[in-house]
Amino acid sequence: MILTLKNTFEDVGNATMFAVRFFKELFVPPYETRQFLKQCYVIGYKSLPLVAITGFIMGLVLTLQSRPTLVKFGAESWLPGMVALSLIREIAPVITALICAGKVSSGIGAELGSMKVTEQIDAMEVSAINPYNYLVVTRILATTLMVPILVFFADAIGVFGGYIGVNIHGDMSFYRYITKIFQSLEFLDLIPATIKTFFFGFFIGMIGCYKGFNASNGTESVGKAANSAVVTASLSIFIIDMLAVQITDLFF
Repeated sequence: MILTLKNTFEDVGNATMFAVRFFKELFVPPYETRQFLKQCYVIGYKSLPLVAITGFIMGLVLTLQSRPTLVKFGAESWLPGMVALSLIREIAPVITALICAGKVSSGIGAELGSMKVTEQIDAMEVSAINPYNYLVVTRILATTLMVPILVFFADAIGVFGGYIGVNIHGDMSFYRYITKIFQSLEFLDLIPATIKTFFFGFFIGMIGCYKGFNASNGTESVGKAANSAVVTASLSIFIIDMLAVQITDLFF
């Protein structure tokens, strides 16, 4: 038990130093712009189909599940606003971040872990290339930027899925549906939800890079790095979301 706690605290300390190094290396040239754009394409664009399908299903299912209860209380007109608020404030950010934790963080952990095991990272250092700047900084920046964009995309698709769900058992024009949503939403509903997605993206990228960059020797460690990255990133998303809700409750 004591040994496990010691290893956990050591791992947290090493991860903190790893994150501190990111902020130090962030402004140190050379700036790997091409690699950063490549990672944005891999992390963002290639995740769009999965995020779109998930977002649509979230909006559709949430609408169909919520409608019977609202109908009992004669509050069916609240359905568009309720679905939009639920998606934008909580469901879409968390579910999209969990998808990215499973897809992106594990991919980064496995990729960097295999590079570590096959000594490609050591070869980059010998070649006078800063592997941390080239491999880690670009990926963390890409996840920090692309996860919020994916969440906005999931919000839009989820709202459209809600529109389809409303019209399965009813008849509401798209203009009226959107009008009811904007009547229910406030600008302050978007601020906390948007801010926390940047933290989601940062921790997804940082944890994936940390697990892969510090993989031990042996091919078995590659799988462990990928698996550990998914578990740790998913847990961090729930912790960040819990803290964000508490802070939002205090200030908004």
